[in-house]
Amino acid sequence: MRLGVAGPVGTGKSTLIATLCRELADELSMAVVTNDIYTDEDARLLRAAGVLPVERIHAVETGACPHTAIRDDVTPNLLAVEDLEAEFAPLDLVVVESGGDNLTATFSPALADAQIFCLDVAGGGDVARKGGPGIERADLLVVNKTDLAPHVGVDAEQMVADATSSRGGLPVLALSQSDDVSIKALAGWVQQVLADYRAGHHVPRDPGPMAPHSHADGTTHTHEGDGHGHEHG
Repeated sequence: MRLGVAGPVGTGKSTLIATLCRELADELSMAVVTNDIYTDEDARLLRAAGVLPVERIHAVETGACPHTAIRDDVTPNLLAVEDLEAEFAPLDLVVVESGGDNLTATFSPALADAQIFCLDVAGGGDVARKGGPGIERADLLVVNKTDLAPHVGVDAEQMVADATSSRGGLPVLALSQSDDVSIKALAGWVQQVLADYRAGHHVPRDPGPMAPHSHADGTTHTHEGDGHGHEHG
C-alpha cells in the first residue's frame, strides 16, 4: 500500500513519518519517498534518525511546487516508489511525503492508495476552519503538536472540533510526540487501513482540488472529490 502524507510547511510531516517507521517497521516491510523542491533535506533527516535502513529512503527533487509531483505529474514519485518495490519486494507499506505545500495539495490516487493531511496547532487555531480538499476529504486529518497549544494560544480541542465538523464523519486525530496514546492511535489507523487494503475493502479516494461551489445561474457542483471539470454552456 502507498500512503501519502501532505500538509503545509512545518506541520511535522517528517516527524510523523519517522514515528510511523518506529512504530511499525518491526512488523511491516516499509520504505519512504520524500519530496523537496531542490534538496533532499527531509530524506537526510529521516536517514539520520535511523528509523529505517538508509537505502529504503529515497528523495525526489521536484524542481517546482511539491503538489506538481504528487498530483499533476506523478511520474518522478512513481519511478521512485517502483524502484523501492523492485529492490525490496515484497514491501507492505511505502510512505510518500509531499514537500511542504498549501492547503489545496492532495495526492493523485494514481500515486497514493490512502492519504494523511497534516496540520499543526502552531500554524493557527483557525486553519482547520479554512477548509480545502486535504482538510475536508483526506482519509485522515492529523492535528499535530497538540502539546504546543498552551504556548501558542490555541485551543487544541476547539481546533479538533472545527476539523471534525468539516469532514463529514471522516477521522481526525490529535497527535503529540509526548502522548503515547495518540501515537498508538496513528499506528493503529495505518494498520487498519492496510488490513482493509489487503482484504480488498479499501478503495483509493481522490480528495481532488475542487470545493463545492455555485454558479451565477444558480447551478451547484460538488464534484465529489473526483478532480474532473465540467462544461459551461
